[in-house]
Amino acid sequence: MLIGIPAAEGTAEALVARPSSGGGPFPGAILYMDAFGLRPRIGDMAQRVADWGYVVLAPNVFYRDGTVAELAPKGDMTTPEGRQAAGQAAFPRIGHLTADKALADIDAWVSALTALDDVAPGPIGTFGYCMGARLAVRTATAHPEVVAACGGFHGGGLATDEPDSPHRGLGSARAEFVFGHADHDRSMDADAVARLGKALKAAGLKASNEVYRGASHGYSMADTSAFHVGATERHFRELRALLDRTLKG
Repeated sequence: MLIGIPAAEGTAEALVARPSSGGGPFPGAILYMDAFGLRPRIGDMAQRVADWGYVVLAPNVFYRDGTVAELAPKGDMTTPEGRQAAGQAAFPRIGHLTADKALADIDAWVSALTALDDVAPGPIGTFGYCMGARLAVRTATAHPEVVAACGGFHGGGLATDEPDSPHRGLGSARAEFVFGHADHDRSMDADAVARLGKALKAAGLKASNEVYRGASHGYSMADTSAFHVGATERHFRELRALLDRTLKG
C-alpha cells in the first residue's frame, strides 16, 4: 500500500509492506529504491523482506520531481537499450537529490517508519540499491541511535573524494553493515571498495564488504537487463541474516 509522508519539501508517497501472515508488532526497515523509482519490482522486493517478519517502508525519494506514477519507467528495461533509456531519464533526478536534501528527508523517513502502529519499538534496519545504497549509509550515520543494520547492494558513489561522500560519516555509525558490490562497477570500482573497507575498519564497525563476481551494476533488478539470479539470491540471504541477527537477536 502507498501512504503519504510529510517530507522536507512536500508530501512524499511511500510503499509499506507488511508480513502476509499478519500479526505484529514487527521490527521496521527502510528500503531505498534504485534510480528507476518505486515500481512493481521494488514492491516485490519489499514484500519478500516483509515476509521474513518486518515492516518495510520504501519512500519515493524523488518526490520533488514527481509522483510514483509520473516517474515510473515508461519502456521495457529488460533490453540493454531500454535500460539505458530509462537511466538517461532518471540521471537528472539523482543529481537533484543532493546530500543536504537527502539528509532532511531521511529524518522524515525514520519518523514515519517508527510511527507506524505495527512497528515494534527498538532498532531499525535500512538497505538500498544503486543510489539507494548511499541513502542507506547516510541513514545509518545520521541516526546511529536507532539504526542497527545497514545493507548496500550494487551501490555507487559510496566512497569518493567528495567532502560529503557517505563513507566519511561512518565514524558516527553503530550499525552492522553488509555490502554486496557489483563486479567491475564504474560507479564503485576496486579502489572505492577498498576505501570503503578502510573506513569501516577505522570506525571499528562490524561489516562485510564483498564484490559479487560476475554480477553487474543493478544485478538485483529483475525488471532490467542487468538481472543476475545468483547474485540476487546471495544478496537476499545476506540481507536476511543481517536483519535477523541485529533486529531480532
